[in-house]
Amino acid sequence: MYAKAHWHPVSIEALTGQIMVSGKMTVHDRYQIRSALLTDSLSEGEQILINRLLYGIRHGLLTVLD
Repeated sequence: MYAKAHWHPVSIEALTGQIMVSGKMTVHDRYQIRSALLTDSLSEGEQILINRLLYGIRHGLLTVLD
């Protein structure tokens, strides 16, 4: 039997702030961002924050953890 993961929704602003401060994106963070992207309910500001995260990953400023 597998334990079910419980996802607690966090605002994109809080999540991106936490990732930028720590410099690391966890699997949990990725799932929350993915869920927000799939619901297609992001404001323009939230989309900009996610784009900044992607920029940080591409340029080695942020680490993606497995």
